[in-house]
Amino acid sequence: MATVPSPDGLPVVDPTRERVERFLEAADVAGEDRLGPFPLSERSATMETLAANAVMAGCEASSFPVVLAALEASLEPEFNLYGTLATTEPHWPMVVVNGPIVEELDINGGANAFGQGSKANATIGRALTFVYMNVAGATPGPTDKATHGGPHKFGLCVAENEAESPWEPLGVERGFEEDDSTVTVLTTEAPHNINDHVADSAAGVLTTAANSMAVLGANTTYLSERAEPCLALSPEHAATIARDGYSKDDVKRFVYDHARVPHEELRDQGMYDTRDGSRPRHVPASELDDDAGVPICRSPEAPVVFVAGGAGRHSLFLSSFGDSRSVTCRIR
Repeated sequence: MATVPSPDGLPVVDPTRERVERFLEAADVAGEDRLGPFPLSERSATMETLAANAVMAGCEASSFPVVLAALEASLEPEFNLYGTLATTEPHWPMVVVNGPIVEELDINGGANAFGQGSKANATIGRALTFVYMNVAGATPGPTDKATHGGPHKFGLCVAENEAESPWEPLGVERGFEEDDSTVTVLTTEAPHNINDHVADSAAGVLTTAANSMAVLGANTTYLSERAEPCLALSPEHAATIARDGYSKDDVKRFVYDHARVPHEELRDQGMYDTRDGSRPRHVPASELDDDAGVPICRSPEAPVVFVAGGAGRHSLFLSSFGDSRSVTCRIR
């Protein structure tokens, strides 16, 4: 029976001294070292405190370096952790892991990677949520203002399916070496299914994806000066796209060019407001005629694309908060 309160309402592991010290040793950090400050509380936390939260979340000691790297990434100013934790939107940090540590820790990037069944996936994501609640003070209601929230706020961590990806891994794309283990932290909504069992060309699959991503109610349509719409392609969809010679940059360009909402549909909807030229923020008001298609991101470089999942002609769209940039860090 746990002897400490549970931040998320589920049972926790008792953070005994022996367990916490094992985590500190695994990450090669001193208990009195600190990380922070964390919004919303503006408090820093000792490594001992962070380790205790990871223990409570059910992590293995070997996963603690991943947790620390993800926390460090989320504290970078461009990530805007304050906005992510406090918003009324249903957004929350998501972790994507690349590199040799994926196999070492058995982090799932294949079938049902975004679902249940993997202890590493579940507990790494849950450890971040515990820190954000216990240290940052993201308490549902008083400080975490999410209107609905979502199941991903219990914690969301996946690996990229590098073995079945036709392109370079996300970590390598971000400037790291293939033998580096990395985490990329993004602020996303819960995943939305993109179902295409018919298209047999890159343009066909990506047209379905683009139409699924260009929706009136998503933040990306209005706040896209920093938005990074995330497309998690299944291995089958990725293979179809790559077979036609498309690079990952080509995929991003296609999303930018085709995932657009007609301006005449956008007006007076969602968060539309051109009185001060602020929304849509990424398109000059002078270009917003009725025939214009408003892109869901600021540039062809903005989308985040990686391969995940198992068999099946499904992919996922994870809508961006809109006021956050993803950050990739090496796992020490």
